[in-house]
Amino acid sequence: MTADEFAALHVPASFTLREALDRLDRTARGVLLVVHADGRLRRTITDGDLRRAALAHLPETARLDELPEHAPLTVGEDTPLSQAVALLDKHGIDHLPVVDAQGRPIDIVLRRELSQRIWLSPPHLGAEETAFVDEAFRTNWIAPLGPHVDGFEREVADYVGVGHAAALSSGTAAIHLALILLGVKPGDTVFCSSLTFVGSCNPILYCGARPVFIDSEPGSWNMSPQALERALEWAKRENRLPRCVILVNLYGQSADMDVLLPLCERYGVAVLEDAAESLGASYRGRKSGAFGRVGIFSFNGNKIITTSGGGMLVADDGELVARARKLSTQARDPAAHYEHSEVGFNYRMSNVLAGIGRGQLRVLDARVARRRELFELYRDALAGLDVQWMPEPAGSRSTRWLTCLTLPGPNASARRDRVLRSLERHSIEARPVWKPMHLQPLFAGAPYFAHDEGKDVCAALFDAGICLPSGSSMTQEQVTRVVDYLQRSLSQTEPAGAPA
Repeated sequence: MTADEFAALHVPASFTLREALDRLDRTARGVLLVVHADGRLRRTITDGDLRRAALAHLPETARLDELPEHAPLTVGEDTPLSQAVALLDKHGIDHLPVVDAQGRPIDIVLRRELSQRIWLSPPHLGAEETAFVDEAFRTNWIAPLGPHVDGFEREVADYVGVGHAAALSSGTAAIHLALILLGVKPGDTVFCSSLTFVGSCNPILYCGARPVFIDSEPGSWNMSPQALERALEWAKRENRLPRCVILVNLYGQSADMDVLLPLCERYGVAVLEDAAESLGASYRGRKSGAFGRVGIFSFNGNKIITTSGGGMLVADDGELVARARKLSTQARDPAAHYEHSEVGFNYRMSNVLAGIGRGQLRVLDARVARRRELFELYRDALAGLDVQWMPEPAGSRSTRWLTCLTLPGPNASARRDRVLRSLERHSIEARPVWKPMHLQPLFAGAPYFAHDEGKDVCAALFDAGICLPSGSSMTQEQVTRVVDYLQRSLSQTEPAGAPA
């Protein structure tokens, strides 16, 4: 519902029954908001109210203020959607006005939207996956492992342009194994991007190591080269150079590898490329995931392609990947019986899930193209509003896994939260940008290196950032619905001094 469409629901009490019926027909929302002269909500009018007036033999020329008084049922702008739904159900109604502190209507909850939720990044499956899964069932090769696992590993490695791959149970499992492969032990230091999901750095704790977090840089939202350089200089002075650096490719966009990799090489530090969100992206013509000593991908249900849950570890070093496979299958030694000489893990992917992945991989480029198209649709539709989009540096091709924007100006965090609440009222899932790891209670006290003195880039991005629904299966109708409510909510949360 656009701002103009919402405004059309507002009518004065001096409206006649005929005028109200005409307005109900024209707006087609099933409800009108009768307001006082000062804008406060007086009552609502529905088709049922007009039918009851007709049964009472009121003429069409009767005014709305001649109807029996009926105090409106409303919610405030901070009311959780669950409470609004409970009120709709309790009173058997389909519309619930949202009012501000002065009692003026600012929005309306519509029951018909509640059953048509728009998710942030839902799975997008098609016919390709079915054939592979059917084959797994037909051959009774469900788990463990199997030909689809072998095929999926080979096909991902070929797509990325690396020598070898190991299919695993999750992207987090892949990071855990990668840290072990790179020699991370208790007491070691590991550097990691701060602006990321906790799955990037929880495995550091699994290994008993100590994380050091690195800020983002404004041009890509990925790891800041200047912050990394200061951190490496500090670590050398402290005689605690990291065992590895986890470079995260945020929201489907590669970090600036041409600058970051030489820094790590200068200090003799290995790079683990966390490409969980960026399968299908490229940097200067080279595929994401192919830059580090080890790379990892995620196939969680919200990723560009999914196996419902799963991950992949990739590397050019065949011995590293072979060791990953051993560790991921309980580290079983070669013997006729079950022989174990080191700790292993149950981290391998099943044949069924790998079959889903093989089908998904065949449509990966189309999924990326659609997400990039959605970004362009959002950017064009919101061109008149004061928002800033996640940048795409020259030489990078992002997947736009999620379309992200920030709100400029003062009180960005409060305005962001108002926008998110507004979208949630209309059953649209949107989220803040990742809360940086150095601000998480779990990592309180961990060293952190900001982009520049007094400039915490990733904290500012978290305060002002919004991730919009970006699923490749979104219809044009869904895009229009998101855009309409975004335009309304963003216009209502303009910073001080901005044009109305």
